[in-house]
Amino acid sequence: MNQTEKANALKALHEGSELFVIPNPWDAGSAKLLAGMGFRALATTSAGIAWAIGKVDNGVTRADSLANAKLVADAVDLPVSGDLENGFGDRPEDVAETIRLAAEAGLVGGSIEDFSGDAARPIYDFGLAVERVAAAAEAAHALDFPFQFVARCEAFLHGMPDLDETIRRLQAYEKAGADVLFAPGLPTLEAIRTVCRSVGKPVNAVMSFRGAGQFPLADLAAAGVRRVSTGGSLHRVAFGALREAATELRDAGTFGYLDRAPTTAEIDEVMTSGA
Repeated sequence: MNQTEKANALKALHEGSELFVIPNPWDAGSAKLLAGMGFRALATTSAGIAWAIGKVDNGVTRADSLANAKLVADAVDLPVSGDLENGFGDRPEDVAETIRLAAEAGLVGGSIEDFSGDAARPIYDFGLAVERVAAAAEAAHALDFPFQFVARCEAFLHGMPDLDETIRRLQAYEKAGADVLFAPGLPTLEAIRTVCRSVGKPVNAVMSFRGAGQFPLADLAAAGVRRVSTGGSLHRVAFGALREAATELRDAGTFGYLDRAPTTAEIDEVMTSGA
């Protein structure tokens, strides 16, 4: 598919009546694996990108993020959306430029969050947050294909666990032009259901939390969620498997992890055929 065809495919998934899963690879190889397993769209992960290059979450530059996004988008014949963090700048014009550059990198969707990165004021003031969303939406909708712009309210992840405020922001982001809405960290299924009922655009839920923060796909669909992402969780699983194997090698001096690993031929088959 060319970029326009990928964009139309992603738009159709959001406009459908069924929940879809949009898992988050962290590089071209993991993207090929997920594509070969039958997922219909992918999204990059800011945490996974950072960890893959030895940085902390939220520690990558815009250049880092978009270089990774291009590798992922070029590796698969699927629509790819981008985790574009806060747009890599405070100003609305910074956010708009990030959307344009994301499209140039081959992405057909992308999210912008209202987390400022400032420990003193981690969530942008309401007015500025809405201006940033409006600028991103304007840039997205000026493209010659239907870029799916996702507006994220990060309040529950950064010290503002207020459902009413989260809904107020998401409703404002919808009015400002967002195509998809996203509030990571909602603590209960009922909170997710309330958000879905309070807005008119498709809602994304991320399953990247331990214990009480995870819900089966069937329950999320019943709550009104349209798409489910995985955040950095798949990279964490891979990192954990590496740590477990290295611990066995260091402490026991054995190689039992090899019996659990795919063969070189199996991985090469995924890289060549995506199957």
